[in-house]
Amino acid sequence: MRITVFRKLMTGEFGQVRAEMIARDHVLSSLGGRTADQALEAGIGAKEVWGAVCDAFEVPENRR
Repeated sequence: MRITVFRKLMTGEFGQVRAEMIARDHVLSSLGGRTADQALEAGIGAKEVWGAVCDAFEVPENRR
């Protein structure tokens, strides 16, 4: 998954403002205590980051 696809999925699920806030500020223990943005910058794949966000926010399977 490309980061641009990740950003589109985040915006589709949470809305643009909330998606940006979540990616920037919400620390995910499953990503080693990183935010989504930090995880992406550290080289963690966008698909893995999206999965972690979905788990943390209980996004239904059909929207993952």
